[in-house]
This record gives sequence, C-alpha cells and structure tokens, in this order.
Amino acid sequence: MPATPTTLHDVAREAGVSPATVSRALTGGTVSPTTRAAVRAVADRLGYRPNRAARGLITGRAGALGLVVPDLTNPFFADVAKGVAARARAADLPVFVTDTDEEAGLEVEAVASLRRSTDGLLLCSPRASDAELLEVADRATTVLLHRRVDGLPSVAADLADGTRQAVEHLRALGHRRIAYVPGRPSSWAGAQRDAGLAAAAADGGVEVVRCAAVAPTFAGGVQAADLVLADGATAVLAYNDLVAVGLLSRAAARGVRVPDDLSVVGHDDTVATMGHPALTTVDVPQRRAGGTAVDLLLRLVAAARTAAGAPSAATPGTEVTLATHLVVRASTAEPRTR
Repeated sequence: MPATPTTLHDVAREAGVSPATVSRALTGGTVSPTTRAAVRAVADRLGYRPNRAARGLITGRAGALGLVVPDLTNPFFADVAKGVAARARAADLPVFVTDTDEEAGLEVEAVASLRRSTDGLLLCSPRASDAELLEVADRATTVLLHRRVDGLPSVAADLADGTRQAVEHLRALGHRRIAYVPGRPSSWAGAQRDAGLAAAAADGGVEVVRCAAVAPTFAGGVQAADLVLADGATAVLAYNDLVAVGLLSRAAARGVRVPDDLSVVGHDDTVATMGHPALTTVDVPQRRAGGTAVDLLLRLVAAARTAAGAPSAATPGTEVTLATHLVVRASTAEPRTR
C-alpha cells in the first residue's frame, strides 16, 4: 500500500502549532520569522506538499505565472524561458508557457486563457500592438520582455548599444562597407538595432548597406547570403545568430572564406559556437532577462494586492535595461586588400 500523504494537520502536530499557523507560515501570512522557519523545517522533513488548488482558495492567488513567447524553437526564446522557469521554481511557482507561432492573434487568445489561471503574465517579444498590450495590462499584472510600451513595466536588453558595438568593431578592423541583414519588419527589436546602426554610422568612416528583410532563421540567412555577396561588402551584420549561421553555410557552399573574404557578425550569442568558424556576436543575457522579469512581476503582484486587495494592472513606468556586450570570435578579421 502507498504511504499516506503528509497533511497540514500532521505538520501542525509535529511543529506544536495550530493548522492555521502552518497555513500562514507556508503561504506568506503573518507569523514570526522563527515560527515560519520552524514550520518550514518540519514540512520539509515530513515531505509535506501543499495542495495548490486549496492554497489558492485560502490566499486568493492562482500560484502560477504565465509566459507567452513567439517561437520556442528559436534558441533565444528558449533561453529566456529557461531563465523564467529557474527563477519561478526558486519561488515555488509553476510557469504555464504558450508558443504563439509569431501570430499576434494567437497572443491575444493566449493571454485571455492564461489570465484566468495565473497571478501575472510575462509577454516575451510580443507581436501585438501597443494598444492591445495596454489593454492586457488593464486586466492582468503584466511585464514585457524585450519590448517597450510607454507606461508598462518591462525588462529589455540594450540592443541598440550592442549593434553599435558590432559596427565599431568592424570599423576598427578596417571595414568601410558593411551589409546589414534585418529580420521581420515592424519588430521592436529590429527598431533598436536600426537605432544602433544609425548611431554608429553617424560617427562616419563606414557605410552600412541595408539588405532585404528575412525570417530570423537559418533559412533566412541562406536566402540573404547571395545578395550580401553580390553587394561587395567586406563584412555583414546579421539580425541574429541563426541568420548568421545560415550566411556561413551559404558562403562556404560558394567557396567564400570567412573571415578571409567576408567577416560575419551575429546577434544574441545563442548558437554562435555551433558553426565554423565560431561567430563574433552580441551577447544578450536572455536567462538573466527572464529571471529579472519574474522578480519584477512578483514585486508588482505583491504591490497590487497590498494596494487594492486584488490583482490589478502593474505600476506604470518600471523599466529595467540590461547591458549587452560584443564577444569577438573567429568570424571577423581585417578585410583583404582588393
């Protein structure tokens, strides 16, 4: 016969306190630090696992977070999800994850579903409009990841500065004509990269040639490679590492040597070391961003409950910016004399 699960009353009896005190100690209620520590020690020793549904009835909380991402097959978003899950696990909270397949309409549906079963939402690189995101935040405590909307809490990396660093690196090597392969139009992250390109180009000494936009995938990089090579640029800056690896593959197929004939720079530092040569790329702290977003969301959930006694829209104006930095590897070098 399986062992009978440990109950809250078992913990109370062993700890010498009332069941109500055990409940408060394990759900963040008002008890002394000494009592809380003693109750948690007994609960751990007895292997007590609280019933989340019952705890939700007591605390008025769902006891879970929601994460919406555009594409979990993209290693960038997978790493963000890893960071979210690790931090939530430390807070004893499960995370419900929804992949919207890059569709703004699916985001709206996902949010409507998750809002009913979570205490707060993390929206990573959402494709929805600013107005739609503001409406979401009116109905649920929400933090944006790698997206800014005026008045909404967010965590984002400094993509503009990372792109500027990449151009400065190529300029320092002696490159004067640099191709840039952008991702999907209307992307917030793409706009940040554009700002970094503009800032670097404004310093003079380098011409940045913008190529046609491609999907932010390996296939997109393969598609862009022939246009880049036809342009005559000595270096190329790709929207992300997946695009850059696609460029490497097509260049190798055409007998173009990297970095001897063409320098290649990626972005995000996700799959930068999986191809040959290893990519120079802009490191974006995806996992740290995910963990930071969870911390921010939990603070906002607690603040909203303290202020109103129920979930509400998150406090406006809370923005966290994480630094990016260039990682120089084997895919960039001085241009050949032509």
